[in-house]
Amino acid sequence: MLKRVLSGAVLLAALFTLVAAAPAKLTGGNGTLYIGGWPNRIFVIDEATEKVTGTIEVTTAGPPKGGPPRSMVLSKDRKRFYLTNSLEQVEILDAAARRSIDHFSMSEGPNKRTYIRGMVPDPLDRFLIMVLKVVEKKIDRYEVGAPKMVVYDLKEHRIARTIPWPNNEERENVNVMFSPDGKLLYFFADDVLIYDTTDFKQVDTWELSRPIEEGFGRFDFGPRDTTYEEPGYYSGIFTTRDPIQNRDIMGVARVNLTAKSFDFWPIGPAVQLPVGARPVSFSLAPDRKRAYGLLQEIGRYEFWTFDLDRHNVAKTEFDGRPRMALRTSTNGKILYIYQAGNTIDFYDAANYKYLRTLTLDADETTDLIVVPAETGRTTSSSQH
Repeated sequence: MLKRVLSGAVLLAALFTLVAAAPAKLTGGNGTLYIGGWPNRIFVIDEATEKVTGTIEVTTAGPPKGGPPRSMVLSKDRKRFYLTNSLEQVEILDAAARRSIDHFSMSEGPNKRTYIRGMVPDPLDRFLIMVLKVVEKKIDRYEVGAPKMVVYDLKEHRIARTIPWPNNEERENVNVMFSPDGKLLYFFADDVLIYDTTDFKQVDTWELSRPIEEGFGRFDFGPRDTTYEEPGYYSGIFTTRDPIQNRDIMGVARVNLTAKSFDFWPIGPAVQLPVGARPVSFSLAPDRKRAYGLLQEIGRYEFWTFDLDRHNVAKTEFDGRPRMALRTSTNGKILYIYQAGNTIDFYDAANYKYLRTLTLDADETTDLIVVPAETGRTTSSSQH
């Protein structure tokens, strides 16, 4: 009998030891995640518990008829979401109240459709910068108009002005951002063109088309995730032309737009991707000492880690999805992989180990917005 008691005690002690030694569950922080889902909702997720705490419904009734939340953008004060819930319509949502506060269409009728190619909200919520393209149905054909960049007045609900294309060179898409105070608009072309936001006249030019260092050509600003970006800065992947070796060089740069200063370090030859493939992404970590990216090719998927202090990059292959996007958690410890399905995959940012998957009640996901805790708490009673 004594042996049985001792044996049981030893087993119980061993179990306690195993439980005590088990590592704590790695989580992403105490923020709030907002992810769009088909057909017509945004899921609100508590980052710490990884539980859906609510949803925000987007407009589906008409006219005009709405749709899934695409191209979601968070306002500077993180109180509003701007989104296109079809290719023609814009919806504005109140994050805290979890409801729509505005909804309008850019089209003029069934025979004249205006499609939104891009949208950037003013940091003071006065207007939107949009790239539009009009398609008109004629008796015997469809007539496609030239793309135009416009200022849409949110109070008056009208196009306030059209901004001429630099050098009269039309673009299908544009890369623009505002100064933190909303007084300037930066247009990234061959050079950085600077406009005031009163009458949208060009007031300055930063000639990045001229070599930053001897031997370098012009720089192309690449895509990036701005969640943890410092106001007035542009950090991301750049491509520059090496005229000596006649090849494109990929690198990482941190651009101070106010001071017009530029820190660039090359990674190596630019990755040659198939036509239509996504470029390598760039998502800053909260401490801005690292950034993460995805390389996506059919049969080849890689995590990239950019060490922004030591100026190097590490690459690791993994089993990816046919289509992916990446966001970094608010504590920088987890990488969120989403799109091409109704799930979010969680990976350890330190070693790219797959951790788990969160499945959502949606047919497909669109955009994911990560809001740090100080804002997440104020909006947890909704996001990008």
